[in-house]
Amino acid sequence: MKVWLFRIIALCIPILFFVILEYSLRLANYGQSYPLFIENPADTAYKLPRPDIVKRYFPRNGDVPSVSIEANFFRAQKPQNGIRFVVQGGSTAAGFPYGFGASIAGMLDPRLKQTFPNHYVETVNTSLAAVNSYTNLDMVDEIIEQQPDAVLIYMGHNEFLGILGVGSNYTAANSRSSTLLFLTLKNLRIFQLMQNIYHDVKHTDRDETSNSQQGHSNTFMAKVAKHKSIPFESDLYHAGLDQFSGNLDLILEKYRWANIPVFISTLTSNLLDQAPFSSAPMPENIRLSLEQLIESIKQGKQVQQRLLQVSKTVEESQNAFANFQLGRIFYSLNDAKNAKKHLLLAKDHDLLRFRAPEAINKIILAKALKYDAVIIDAQKRFELRSKHGIVGNNLMLEHLHPNVEGYFLLSDAFYQGIKNAKIFSEWQNVEPQQAWQQKLLLPAEEYFGFAKILQLKTDFPFVKNRTQLTLPAPQNWEQQLGLDLFEKKNDWLNMVQKSQQGYMNENNIQQLLKTQLIIADALPYNFEANNKAAELLETLGQKKRASTYHQRQKWALQN
Repeated sequence: MKVWLFRIIALCIPILFFVILEYSLRLANYGQSYPLFIENPADTAYKLPRPDIVKRYFPRNGDVPSVSIEANFFRAQKPQNGIRFVVQGGSTAAGFPYGFGASIAGMLDPRLKQTFPNHYVETVNTSLAAVNSYTNLDMVDEIIEQQPDAVLIYMGHNEFLGILGVGSNYTAANSRSSTLLFLTLKNLRIFQLMQNIYHDVKHTDRDETSNSQQGHSNTFMAKVAKHKSIPFESDLYHAGLDQFSGNLDLILEKYRWANIPVFISTLTSNLLDQAPFSSAPMPENIRLSLEQLIESIKQGKQVQQRLLQVSKTVEESQNAFANFQLGRIFYSLNDAKNAKKHLLLAKDHDLLRFRAPEAINKIILAKALKYDAVIIDAQKRFELRSKHGIVGNNLMLEHLHPNVEGYFLLSDAFYQGIKNAKIFSEWQNVEPQQAWQQKLLLPAEEYFGFAKILQLKTDFPFVKNRTQLTLPAPQNWEQQLGLDLFEKKNDWLNMVQKSQQGYMNENNIQQLLKTQLIIADALPYNFEANNKAAELLETLGQKKRASTYHQRQKWALQN
């Protein structure tokens, strides 16, 4: 008996030590918790996703990427007449490069408010750049606590090189099980203490290393890519797929257990106009064959039989550049089937994995079926809007971020999917043409996004050596405001207010309304902003749209 008592005491001593140490560190205010949702300092009746949530994955003084969730607010206590949607994903879901107005949440919110005029509708964005399924999995429990009526997911492009990805410099562990353990332990102060000590002792200057490797590039895309060559079907390639598959299992299982409908989208990217970022050298025989084909086509010769022979050789080569070039040749000859085949192969064999391979879409489709999630086939919607069913610069800005038309198409795919799922008994349909005209995105924001993309393309991985950014001169006062925002001469809210003044001077009522609605949505707790929005809507005969802003007015008066 004494022996067993001694063993129990011996076992409890180290446990007690760590418990005391944990509470001592907390009492001493060591470390920090980073909850996904925080109170709005201006009015605690509202919450917002924590902008700097990415800090929860990094040690003190760590090399934290400069990515954040754009501020968007929802009621701390869900209203009785509330309908709440939450969006998860990466930079595309977040509306890069334009911002919230182009995001899935930003495009959907004004449309859903009109679809449910008798409800207080909130479309909350938790998406941010550079994150993948680990971060989205880590957010699920906190999202469930906010009682969403549906969750919308667009993710998968960052699975290899995003934060915690298998090929990323920002990796917490070398295996999925270790990374999941990290996500479980990261809020413990003991773990944070050990993490900080390890970081301070072992830290190497990643910025300096990355800069030397990339010709002094300091973009996030340059810093994040630790493994710049992940061959198709390699161990690392399969590790990325397994990571996504396993994490998506956990995400969808949690939402199914909570009885929350999930709408998850397939991914789309630029096949036609984005060459692979990296490829093995093109074999000389293939290079010569492609050159001869191009010359024969220019001379008007029949090349069909030769094309089929070269197609087989190029496909077997698994060379990204060769497949891309041949895909473009087929496209020019209006052979949609073979063009698409080789352009997809070019993407799948791109060694620098900033775009999701097609295997990611196959996983999304399979998991949605397994967990009764609703599939939003954005890939198909984009293909239907593209010549030969091949997406290019018609809807894309670069490798995977849509232009404004593309972002609207993505949000419309979700809107139609929610409608067709028939999970809401009330539905007052808002047609696409009306929704397009009412989208809350300003010309100044479009110019800002245009400038951001030009800046992105001056550096890795779009060019080998960084080039000088040259922006075209603004053509009007709206573009000038966008340029001032890009150059940080103005903040976002000031840009919207100056836009409003400009539209007032021009007596442009529709744009004046947009700016007022944008301001009211950015400041939902502000009586004056929401009062003006409601009055303007009623003046224009849109009384049903005014109900949201009247409800906010009442809450503001109560405070």
